[in-house]
Amino acid sequence: MGLLHRRRDQVHGDPSELDDARAEIDRIRLQLERAQAALDGLPVGVVLVDASGRVVSRNQSASVGRGHGEVLVQEAVERHVQQALVGRDSSSAVELFGPPRRVIHVKATPAVGGGALVVIEDVSERARLDAVRTDFVANISHELKTPVGALAVLAEALTEEDDIEVVRRLASKMVDEAHRAATAIDDLLELSRIELGGRAVKDPVDVTDVMRQAVIRSLAAAEQRNIRIDLEEPVDAITVLGDRRQLVSALSNLIDNAVKYSDEGSDVWVTASVDDEHVGMSVEDHGVGIPAKDLDRIFERFYRVDRARSRETGGTGLGLAIVRHVATNHEGDVQVRSTEGEGSVFTLRIPRTAEGRS
Repeated sequence: MGLLHRRRDQVHGDPSELDDARAEIDRIRLQLERAQAALDGLPVGVVLVDASGRVVSRNQSASVGRGHGEVLVQEAVERHVQQALVGRDSSSAVELFGPPRRVIHVKATPAVGGGALVVIEDVSERARLDAVRTDFVANISHELKTPVGALAVLAEALTEEDDIEVVRRLASKMVDEAHRAATAIDDLLELSRIELGGRAVKDPVDVTDVMRQAVIRSLAAAEQRNIRIDLEEPVDAITVLGDRRQLVSALSNLIDNAVKYSDEGSDVWVTASVDDEHVGMSVEDHGVGIPAKDLDRIFERFYRVDRARSRETGGTGLGLAIVRHVATNHEGDVQVRSTEGEGSVFTLRIPRTAEGRS
């Protein structure tokens, strides 16, 4: 019997040792599960490949979807893995035309102890911002280069001119070009201030006061074109929570826009409205209107429906972008109704609050 027990112990091992082994296996399994959960929580895709090129581990973000896009990304992964397995770092960007259009960055590096580590990152938003930044710099450079170039030409002509009438005419044009450059800079600074300022300050703001101040800021431009601004103040007091300066800036930009694109001698109406959820400040004109095909793009920076007329009126193409950012900062929106040749109505809508329902 003693020999039998010894043989069983030799076959099955010490029960305590088996328990320790099982506990160790469970501990390792738990660590692996935690590591995989941590990988799955990463916003970038991670693929670990052994020295033979076999995938050892990959997280959920390593998949970019199905279809042609997934095939293109996997081809890039395999190509860069081969480079990493021979000790070389490599990377590339894969453009997926969608919709939506996406840019996927794939990078592979040699792993410690052999194999390769692949990182797959969706850089679509970064690529979009880079494109916007490039367009922004190009556009603002153009906006400033034109009046500055004109100033140089006019100044050169002025130095060689003796006729007092010609001198006055050239000086007047120089003033206009200087104002155009100053307007572009002011709009750019205003847009940058609103964007960098983040969410709007939440202070009680009197809507009537906002409307009055916006009209006052636009009076000079309206008088130059013999346009009357009709302000219809709300009968009851309306208060919203927000940034007074931003709201005045947005509404004055809507009024300036209406003035620029209205016929001389016409009227622009500024009114307010209230419903269960929003307070609206509207600007209406009977000007040239906006073609339906352009309505979706008019709030983009530097976008102009009619570039020739914008140049004539001195617009920079930043005014409506400012309005959109102010609306977003206040968790509101800006709506537009327009008929080409008949006029437009822009409405800046701000959510109502308990203070705004008094």
